[in-house]
Amino acid sequence: MAWLVTGGAGYIGSHIVRAFLAEGIDVVVVDDLSSGHADFVPDSVPFVHGDILDGDLLMHTFAEHDVTGVVHVAGFKYAGVSVQRPLHTYEQNVTATATLLAAMQESGVNRMVFSSSAAVYGTPHTDLVTEDTPKSPESPYGESKLIGEWLLRDQGIAVGLTHTSLRYFNVVGSGALELRDTSPHNLFPLVFDALIDGRTPSINGNDYATPDGTCVRDYIHVADLAVSHVAAARRLDAGEPILPVYNLGSGDGVSVGQIMTTVSAVTGIEFTPVIGPRRPGDPDRIVASGELAARDLDWEMRHSLEEMVGSAWASRQAASAPHI
Repeated sequence: MAWLVTGGAGYIGSHIVRAFLAEGIDVVVVDDLSSGHADFVPDSVPFVHGDILDGDLLMHTFAEHDVTGVVHVAGFKYAGVSVQRPLHTYEQNVTATATLLAAMQESGVNRMVFSSSAAVYGTPHTDLVTEDTPKSPESPYGESKLIGEWLLRDQGIAVGLTHTSLRYFNVVGSGALELRDTSPHNLFPLVFDALIDGRTPSINGNDYATPDGTCVRDYIHVADLAVSHVAAARRLDAGEPILPVYNLGSGDGVSVGQIMTTVSAVTGIEFTPVIGPRRPGDPDRIVASGELAARDLDWEMRHSLEEMVGSAWASRQAASAPHI
C-alpha cells in the first residue's frame, strides 16, 4: 500500500514525500512539472508524469501502486496571478480536485489530506486566526481552496471520504540542499535572487501598525509542515478522530523587517532594504494559532527564523554551484 502525493515534485510536495519515506511509508508521486522538478523526486519513489485532470491516469495509478490515500498538494498557488487568470485557477484547483475525488471514489480510495491555504480567510479582523475565523477569500486562489474544502466535506457526507484540510500562510526554508523554493512570487526567492544579482531587496511599505512598521506574517518551515501532513495521513490510516480543518500557524509571527535583518546576518551581505509603496489590501498582521494541530498532528515550530533563512540560503547557493 502507498500514499499518493499530487504535486510531489514541487517545493512543498517533495518535502512531504521525504517525510513519508522517513516514516517508512511507501509513496508515489503524480506531477505535471508545470512548476515542479523531476529531480526533486527521489529515485526510489515511483513518479508518474501527468495531469490530475486526467481521471483515467489517476485510476491506473491507484490500481498499479495500491494507493490507500492521497495527499493533495498539486494546484495553481499564485494568489496575485489568479486575479488575472481566474478560469485557469478554477480549472487547476477546483475541476482538478473534483476529478481527483471522482477517481478516488471509483477506485475505492477514501482518505485525503488536502493542502489548503490561509488565503481562505482573506483579511481577518482578529489578531490571531483560528479555524473558526470567518472565511472571506479575496482572490480566485483563496476561493478555489475554500471550494476544495467544500468538495471534501460533501464527499465525506456522500460516500464516507475521511479527510482533513491543512491551512497555512508562508512556507519557507529547506529540509535538504537539493530542495528549494523556485517560485517567482515568494519572498525568500525574490530576496535571494536580488542579493545574488547585486540588487537591493525591497519592502512593500513600512508604515503599518506593527512594532517595526512592516507587515507581520506567519512563516513556517517546510519540513515542519511536511511532518504534520504525514501525521494527518497516519491518523486517517488508524481511523482516529480528526477535525475537518487545521491551521498550521506559528502563534506569533515575524515581520518582513525581521526577515530582512536575519537574511543580512545569515548571508553576511549587508544591505538596507528599499522601501516601496504598500501593496493594496495588505493587512498589518495575519498570524494563525496552531493549537489544534499541535494537539492532533504533531505540529510544532521546530526551526528558528535563523534556521529557516539559513537552510533556504544554503539550498539556493547549492543550486547556483557549478556541477562537476
